[in-house]
Amino acid sequence: METSVILVAGLGEHVVAEEVWRALPGAVLVRHDLGGLADGVVRRWVDGLLTELRLEHGCVSCTMRLDLLPLLRQLRGTVVLHLDPALEPEAVCFALMDEPVRVEAVVTVVDRATWLADATGGDLLADRGLSAAPGDDRAVAQLVVGQAEFADALVLTGPEDARVAAVLDRLNPVAARQELAHLDVPALLAAIPADARRGEVDDTFGPVLIGRPPREPAHGVHLVHFTARRAFHPVRLHRVLTALCRGVVRVRGRVWLASRHDTVLWLEATGRSLRIGEAGPWLAAVDDWSDVDASWLDAALATWDVRTGDRAQELVVIAHRSSPEVVTSALREALLTDEESALAAELRFVDPFPGSSEQLT
Repeated sequence: METSVILVAGLGEHVVAEEVWRALPGAVLVRHDLGGLADGVVRRWVDGLLTELRLEHGCVSCTMRLDLLPLLRQLRGTVVLHLDPALEPEAVCFALMDEPVRVEAVVTVVDRATWLADATGGDLLADRGLSAAPGDDRAVAQLVVGQAEFADALVLTGPEDARVAAVLDRLNPVAARQELAHLDVPALLAAIPADARRGEVDDTFGPVLIGRPPREPAHGVHLVHFTARRAFHPVRLHRVLTALCRGVVRVRGRVWLASRHDTVLWLEATGRSLRIGEAGPWLAAVDDWSDVDASWLDAALATWDVRTGDRAQELVVIAHRSSPEVVTSALREALLTDEESALAAELRFVDPFPGSSEQLT
């Protein structure tokens, strides 16, 4: 019998994981509490039975490597995994990629009373007492947006909110949804589309725009799909992102910086938190294509340009305070000018993106 996993995520306290467990006879409920991780203590429940674990190194990756993954290898059938609020479901699914388990669904609980404020605010997890370990500098916005974006199904709590609904329609248009007050677990799981991600981690070279989100504005919420065949000036882009992050819920996509001509950068921004990191070379910078992954090759050649190859900007922006015109204009102003483009090979650009993450203020 194979092991299938249903992950249940959410920032606040909720009973959804227990409801899912009760609705699936024979399932096993696993929950971790990372509140004591800084002291090397992890509390874990399996079907309500508590075990306290002591880890030499108090970190999230150690918890998964030393406890969660070995535990899942021992279990059979359906496992309902109630994630600690500090855990991001995408990171957990990434750790499960090489394990003999199948992710059946990722379910995220969204409290509409607080979600949009959390998704656009500047609080860190540490400010809320939710950090997984010392040095955990993640933002609350990064966590709640990532939880909702990666979900196959959303369980909604709190009063109805048209703006939150409009954001979720654009952030995750394919997820099945139900109200907690009327939760029907079998119906919710059955409503998950056949082509749902089910734990599949995004490919850097895959589609940036997921599903078919509404393009028309609603309740002050807009989606902008920005593309360009010209490099960004790194300083101007940094300045633009600092300004835009005060009016957007989400920015994600591939970036071509003039200071890193041959390197793809993957950018994710939520609230006032920015994460940008190198994701490998552009195909145009690769001399030998014999070992290139077929999906990467197909994606690159589908949009190949004789001048730039596959180098391009592609960003999806979900804005709740800035208009599409303001967002598009700001990003276009960050592109190299004609003169800069002509001299790009000779110019040296100051690059304010030295690391993989940065907190904007």
